[in-house]
Amino acid sequence: MIWRRFLLTALIFFNIFLLYNLIWSDNGVFAYLELKSRHELLKQRLSAVNDKSLDLSQEIRWLKTDKAFTEKMARAQMNYLKESEILYQFPKDPPAAKEPDRDKEGKRADAQ
Repeated sequence: MIWRRFLLTALIFFNIFLLYNLIWSDNGVFAYLELKSRHELLKQRLSAVNDKSLDLSQEIRWLKTDKAFTEKMARAQMNYLKESEILYQFPKDPPAAKEPDRDKEGKRADAQ
């Protein structure tokens, strides 16, 4: 009878140990769920990189074969001009207008 209780207690502790490892260990359920979400994220990133790679491959083919596309890219990226053209470049962000410093003016008025 004592051996049965000892064996039952040992089996209960062994089951608790296995349950702990199943849920909270490095190879448990939570780790699996985290790896699964990371796998999905990496699949999405891989898909985006593959799409960009296809676009760049197409652009390389166009640059090698199409003179008009090559000229268009050179004109757009390096600001190349034809002989009778004038290039106007505008700043991307206009400079902010300077506002008068009201605190300094207010202090001057109080001091007078």
